[in-house]
Amino acid sequence: MKIWAPWPAIVEALADLPDVECVLYEGGDTPPEGAEDVEVWIPPLIPPALTAELLGRMGKLRLVQTVTAGVEAYRAHLPEGVILCNARGVHDAATAEWAVGAMIAVTREFPGFAAAQQRGEWTYHITGVLADSTVLIVGYGSIGQALERRLDGFEVEVLRVARTPREGVYGEADLPALLPRADVVVLLVPQTPGTAGLVDAAFLAGMKDGAVLVNAARGSVVDTAALLAEVNSGRLRAALDVTDPEPLPGDHPLWSAPGVFITPHIAGSNPASRRRAVKLMRSQMLRYLSGEPLNNVITGAY
Repeated sequence: MKIWAPWPAIVEALADLPDVECVLYEGGDTPPEGAEDVEVWIPPLIPPALTAELLGRMGKLRLVQTVTAGVEAYRAHLPEGVILCNARGVHDAATAEWAVGAMIAVTREFPGFAAAQQRGEWTYHITGVLADSTVLIVGYGSIGQALERRLDGFEVEVLRVARTPREGVYGEADLPALLPRADVVVLLVPQTPGTAGLVDAAFLAGMKDGAVLVNAARGSVVDTAALLAEVNSGRLRAALDVTDPEPLPGDHPLWSAPGVFITPHIAGSNPASRRRAVKLMRSQMLRYLSGEPLNNVITGAY
């Protein structure tokens, strides 16, 4: 059985599996020979530009196991009968940690103080604070639960929204009533046709003055022009790990927009996530080889 894997650590973790040939493919336009013999593909963090072409050439493909929670790059091109699994849970801790750090950074104005430090200026003034605020988590799945655990102790009220409402968790239809209550709105929804443009001008207009939008989901979830209008007016602030477009061009107005803190899609990119991904890849391959049910199988909406 041939497996393509994106990291040397995964290749090493699978090296002792019986009758398995694990080949390193880290991405790029020059994949290894033998795509037609690949039975399991573990794609890299950033989907290759030739993803659709590769999937079309993989006649023996039976499983695509991503190292990411998002699978939007593969769903539209997946051959019939091929199983798609994501890495749900792998990036929970890291992404939740980023979200907490980002909301504190913007609320306490750390980027502005860092710039003042470079200029040698002592810019004393009162900032906001997370304590006594309300945090609205939009997309309350495993990452949202990890975020709430990390917010425990910060003395905040947490409001939860998911596609399917349940006890203690509101549905998306409740957003218009919840947005005016929130000091921080954290986006953790997957990229689907239903979430594209979810945060539009009306959504942003529903947020209270001075609120912070934290996007750790996908750039397409937010209408960039609408967000720029709000932050340029000074009414809202934002922390963005993802943008639309992405990567963000050097001359894009988001870079210099007031009250906007940007990181280059690094929330889940760290040693902890990599260790957990390697562990998941090995456990999934052991399940696959033994014919056991796989974890994190994507079916229907997710």
